[in-house]
Parts: sequence; C-alpha cells; structure tokens
Amino acid sequence: MTHLDTSFLVDLLREQQRHAPGPATDWLEAHADEPLGLSVFVACELEAGAARTAHPQRERQRVRELLETTTVVYPDDRYAAMYGDLLARMQLRGRSIGAMDLLIATTAGVESVPLLTGNTRHFEHVPDLRLLSYKTRT
Repeated sequence: MTHLDTSFLVDLLREQQRHAPGPATDWLEAHADEPLGLSVFVACELEAGAARTAHPQRERQRVRELLETTTVVYPDDRYAAMYGDLLARMQLRGRSIGAMDLLIATTAGVESVPLLTGNTRHFEHVPDLRLLSYKTRT
C-alpha cells in the first residue's frame, strides 16, 4: 500500500478538472493495481481547501468522490507514541514540520507504508519515513 499526501490529491483533482492528465494522473495510471490509502488528516486538508473555494459544495463533492476510491486511515492508540517520538527526534536535530504534515507522516509510519507526495521537502527530515514523488519519472 502507498499513502497519498494532500499535494498529490490536489494535483490529481486539478488535472481532472482541466481534463489534462499530468504527473499525478500518470502516476495513478502506472500504479493502477496498487492499493492506496490516505490519512484522515489529508482528508481534513482537502475539505478545508474545498471550503475556501468559490464553489465549496461542488468542490466538497469532488473531494468526497475522490475519497471513496481509496482507504481513509484513522488514528488508533499507536499514533500518540509515534507522533511524540518523531517530533522529539526532529526537535533534537533542530528540525521542524507543521503539525498536520507530522500527523500525515505519523499515519504512514504507523502503517509502515511509503508516502507519495509532491512536497518531499516538507517531509525529508521525518525520521524513517519512506517518501515517493510522482513528479519525477523513473
């Protein structure tokens, strides 16, 4: 399984809206048989983004339709310990990350899966997090 970050899903939604496949669509097509998941915190960011648009109802519907195609992962009792460990390790190294990004990284870490993102710089200092980028071709 691969977890999807907000940046990937925003790019995918934009590509779909423009009817112009791009890197997100290409990655999704190349990995069509791979199980996909995402943190509920990614869903929260998508909902917040939809609420800020000129047409929030329409955008929320697009988000909901997208979320129906993947597994949304919710926190359990393992999350607090991993979040605390990751935050402490980063702070000891003089590194920081936004709370939502750390929660998204925690979800991937707890599930032991890579995180697919277009913003690898946001996550590059999270210890032991496996990152994938859809913006580079391999």
